[in-house]
Amino acid sequence: MSHADVFELDDVSISYGPVLAVKGISMGIPHQGITALIGPSGCGKSTLLMSLNRLTDLVPDARLEGTIAFDGADIHAPNADLVELRRRIGVVFQKPNAFPKSIYDNVAYGPRIHGRTVDLDEVVELSLVRAGLWDEVKGDLRRSATALSGGQQQRLVVARCLALDPEVILMDEPTASLDPVASATIEELIAHLATDYTVVLVTHDLQQAARLADRTAFLAVEFDPDGARHGVLVEYGPTHDVFENPVDARTAEYVARA
Repeated sequence: MSHADVFELDDVSISYGPVLAVKGISMGIPHQGITALIGPSGCGKSTLLMSLNRLTDLVPDARLEGTIAFDGADIHAPNADLVELRRRIGVVFQKPNAFPKSIYDNVAYGPRIHGRTVDLDEVVELSLVRAGLWDEVKGDLRRSATALSGGQQQRLVVARCLALDPEVILMDEPTASLDPVASATIEELIAHLATDYTVVLVTHDLQQAARLADRTAFLAVEFDPDGARHGVLVEYGPTHDVFENPVDARTAEYVARA
């Protein structure tokens, strides 16, 4: 970890009730660029991702031990502003979740919730431009967002996130439910966004991680003596090193599937 890291995780373990999801995660995530989280199903990638802006708080009986710092401040400190934290750290989920509202109202939703009443047209346009969707929808922003294709809806979700001027974008398998053409468009968008934002990407697509990520973290499943499973961080570093020169045999076995 270094002073250049936007996130610093120190011995982070996350449980849901009696079930341990991830154990003892320590890592730093640098400003800007793309950090990918890879690993088999059940290793806790999405849990770890969602803990970065405390979305795990929404799960009943969720408990986190250890420390997650964002820009040097403990996100679980008593004086932490959760609303501001989630504004600064946006999320894009696997399935596009466009609101049943107009395209315009989808993008303007967040700024309105945060009390913005002026320059909304400018915010909406700029966000749609940054998400690579403006040229496709500018002729009718009052059209229902649910009428857009899956790929367009996912870019709309990105625009909705950008409208709040975040510093970080968390992406949980953002192309998993899209066709190859739409997936390629989203990948291009992610690469473009990473020049201005920190992107943390969960993906099962190892080739996608290899193409996009600057750094990659490999999580694996370990079993307790009683048979209970949890995720652990096995290897983390520059993507080329993780894929081409892994230091752990478990990493080598996993990335050989790419």
